[in-house]
Parts: sequence; structure tokens; C-alpha cells
Amino acid sequence: MELMHIPLSELAIAKTNVRHGVKKADYEDLIPSIRQRGILQPLLVRKNGKGYEIVAGRRRYLAVQSLEKEGLEIEAIPCAIMAKGDDAAAVEASLIENIQRLPMDDMDQFEAFQRLVKEGRTIEEIANVFGVAEIMVKRRLAIANLAPKIRTAYRAEEIDGETLRALTLASKQQQKDWLLLFEDPEQHAPRGSNLKRWLLGGTQISTNNAIFDIANYKGEIVSDLFGEESYFANPDTFWTLQLEAIAKLKSSFEANGWNRVEVMEQGQRFNEWDYEKTAKKKGGAVFISVSDRGEVEAHEGYLTRAEVRKAEAKATGTANPQAKSEKPELSKPMQNYVELHRLAAVRLELLNHPQIALRLVLAHMIVGSNLWMVKPEPMKAAKPEIGASIAVNPATTAFEERRKELLALCGFEEDRQELVRPNGDDYSLASLFARLLKLHEDDVMRLLALAMAETLACGTATAEATAIITSATLNDWSPDDTFFYLLAGKDVVQAMLVDIASPAVADGNRNETTKVQKGIVRDFLHGTNGREHKMDWLPPYFQFPPKAYTERGGTGCGDSWNKVAALFENTNT
Repeated sequence: MELMHIPLSELAIAKTNVRHGVKKADYEDLIPSIRQRGILQPLLVRKNGKGYEIVAGRRRYLAVQSLEKEGLEIEAIPCAIMAKGDDAAAVEASLIENIQRLPMDDMDQFEAFQRLVKEGRTIEEIANVFGVAEIMVKRRLAIANLAPKIRTAYRAEEIDGETLRALTLASKQQQKDWLLLFEDPEQHAPRGSNLKRWLLGGTQISTNNAIFDIANYKGEIVSDLFGEESYFANPDTFWTLQLEAIAKLKSSFEANGWNRVEVMEQGQRFNEWDYEKTAKKKGGAVFISVSDRGEVEAHEGYLTRAEVRKAEAKATGTANPQAKSEKPELSKPMQNYVELHRLAAVRLELLNHPQIALRLVLAHMIVGSNLWMVKPEPMKAAKPEIGASIAVNPATTAFEERRKELLALCGFEEDRQELVRPNGDDYSLASLFARLLKLHEDDVMRLLALAMAETLACGTATAEATAIITSATLNDWSPDDTFFYLLAGKDVVQAMLVDIASPAVADGNRNETTKVQKGIVRDFLHGTNGREHKMDWLPPYFQFPPKAYTERGGTGCGDSWNKVAALFENTNT
């Protein structure tokens, strides 16, 4: 390799440079140093016709160009000239340097690794050169299976890494369907965790959680292209096999000499602070916990603290005739007496501190207690098409974004998908209460609103009353294919045609099929086939308060509201 100074005019960026083609060049941080001391580290270049192409050092080159435009006189810059070699070596040199400089995103590495593969490098060779695991190389190369438009959107920072990874779960057709939403300015393409729900129909049970042989599962498994995540598409089939496997697991522990094996209620956490380690020969038990996402954990050799204290008292009483002195200081009735008097005082004083009570209410809503049990609305869709439609609803997307922001205030894990998750755990309740006391009033109120929103039951009179009192609207919603697919009843469609068009149009098409009439409604919604564009139209089902087209009833939310509407007259809101 030869070292020499080369005029700026003879240099150009090589196509093998891994940052070639990136629109934004971040080199501002180099300018002060280069202005003061010049380029200390030579650029890596190679001969190309009458000039030289830069294999590594693009940022330094652009920084010098910028300084020259400012008027700084630059005669030549130091360069290390590579000997004639293959393109793979050039890419390697560029990638190694860039890894040591600015962090490279998934797409940078994908494009570089892909060029190395085209130059004949194996995955093992690429991994060895850059000191990374082979699986990481495979994951980056898997991006090739994404639609080019998706890769372009990621490169342009129009979608984030979480969305990119979620899209690797999508089939080719799902990628096309998502791109149609993404490219339509009037639609809202789901992103991040909401995108996973859109792709998987709301089901996210990882195959890693199965304790049965996956070969016995006959349903569909959805996998991402990175080889990192795969999910069961049919939760009912999963749970049938998982519960059978849990029963076998319980039997295997019993066969190994455990006299007591308990399968905990699904969703109940095993909190170690409520238990003490106890050997099998001393009566220790096995507790098998099962999460709502199918995770199974066996906790071997434990007893509850109450059981341990009872056993200790019994053992002490047998060995020590003075065991009576080990009785609790207060008898159970006396403890009850003290606790009730204390609670009476606390309850009275709490009335003087509504802001503390507010935080305590919120902590109970989120975590639960032995007296509280609040469940989030499952948003369960009757059909997969409905689930997909809800996932792309603009309100759903906006809600997810705000929820993600608020979850961070509570210090919850990043992959938590809901705020309210009650389990009756006193320690968790106290921990959250302590955190809420440190939050600003505005943040507490925002969390309270989120908790209430998550636990507002679908299709109830209360939900309808809340919508009307808060002036909620569905102005961002627009009728999609699922709406028209589910819309039934010729008299209903006929009335809808009157509503969106006119009695004359409806009467003129009275003898047409329901399908044709739906098509006319679509034409008005989109302004096609010469119809007036009624872009602000909403069917009465999506207005507040809701209305019906017929006298038959059976509109769900409309019927619920009609029962309680009179109660909310003249309310102070």
C-alpha cells in the first residue's frame, strides 16, 4: 500500500463505499478538527482511470470539500492507495472503518453484507472479518426479502426499526397490503407493536413459550425474516397443547418425588418475596406459573412464608417446652382490633387528601389488590377482518403512541402492551403507589385517563355516555372494505343511499341489487363515476349520539344509549 498526497479534484467517492448514496452526510463534527490540524488519518483510495476513488473516508472527504467551499486553501490530502484487489476487500475496508466511526443501521449493514455475498464471501467469512455472530449476518441479509419500497422507506427514515422488524413477519401479500395503506395519504398504516397485531390478528403467543413439541401443532406459525421471532396464529390450538404439556410436567415432578406440585392460576405471578426456599425433603413444593402469553415457569423447592413460619413454630414447640413464648405479640383478634382502628383513622384523613387518594385509586386500577379487580377491555374482534380494520383505525394508532409514552412514566418494561394488568400483588401495588407520588399532577391525570380508557367496556351505555360528554368524534374514520362486507339488509342500504345521495338517486336505483347500491355509496365516498365527493359523510352508527336507519333496533351502541340518555340531561359537563 502506497502513501501519497492527492489533490481534491482527483478524488471521488467509490460505489463500494457503504455510505455511498446516503442522502444526509453527517460530517460537521469533523470540520473544527480538520480546520485546525488538517486530516490526520489518510483516506483509503484506489486508482480509477485518471483519478482515485475513495473506499473509506467519505466523511473526511466531504468535510474537506465543505472547507474548500468556505475559502480554505487545500492543495492535497493524505491518502493510502490500495493495491489492485477485489471489490470485496474494498467493501470490507469501508465497512470496518465505518463500524469504528458512525454507528451503522440495519440497512447499512444489509447493503454491505449483500455486496460481499455477491463478491463470493460466505456468511462465515463475513462474520469472521467483522467479529460478529453468523446469525447477525443472516438477519441483516434477511432484509432482502422485504419489498424494495419498504427498504426505501426505512432508508428515508419514514419508518423506524421496530416497524421494519415487524414487517419481516409479513407475507409478500401482507407487505403489498401494508404498502397500499402506507402510500395512501388518507389511510393510516399500522406501525410497531400495533403492526404485529394487524399481521397476527391480535395474537402474539411466541413459539418460544411452547413446552410441547411444536411438530404437534397443526396450525399456522408466523415467523419474521430475522429468525428472531415466530408466533402461533391459532391461540386455541396452542392452549390445548400447552395445557396438556403442563399436566405432563406436573406429573413428571410428582414422579420425581415431589409430594406437592401446584399449577398456579393463569396470569398469577410467582413473587419470590412471598415464598421461601425449602428443600424437597423438608416439604418443599413446586409451583408452576403460567402467564397470559403462555410462558411457563417451574419454581422448585418453595413454601409460602406463612407455611414456613407455621412449620418453624411447630418444630420449635416440639423441641422446646418454652415454645409458647414464640407466639405472636398480638393475637389474631387483637391484630384485627388494632388494624380496624388504624384503618378508621386513615380513611378519615384520606378524605382530606384527594390528590393522594387519586394516586392510590390509579395504583389500584393498574395493579389490583385483594379487593380490586379491574380488567382492560380486550377489544376482541368477532372476525379477523374486523381486527385488521381496527388496527389501522387512526384512533387506534394515536392511542398506541400515547400509551407507549405514558407506560414509560411508570417504569414498565418496553414490550408491555397495556397499562392495566391487575394481579392483586401488594408489593407491586405499593411500588407503583410510591412512583405515582413522585409524578407531577398532570402526568398522574394522564395516566388516570389512560387506565380508564383501557378499562372502558365496549358497547356499553357508559361508553356511549362518555363519548357524548367528551364530544368524541369519528371524523378520522372512513368506511373500509370490512364495513361494506359486513353491511347487510337491503332496506338499510337503501336508507343509507338516501342519506348520502338523495331520495331521487335512491329511488332510481331501488330495483338494483344490494351490491350495486353499495357500489353507489362507495362512489359518493370517493367521488368516482361522476358522483359528488361526500368525504365528510358518516353513517349514523358512527355519530354521537348514534342513530338507526330503521325501527327494528338491534344497533348495539344505539340501543345502549337510548336506555340511559334521559339520565344525562342537564348534567354539568
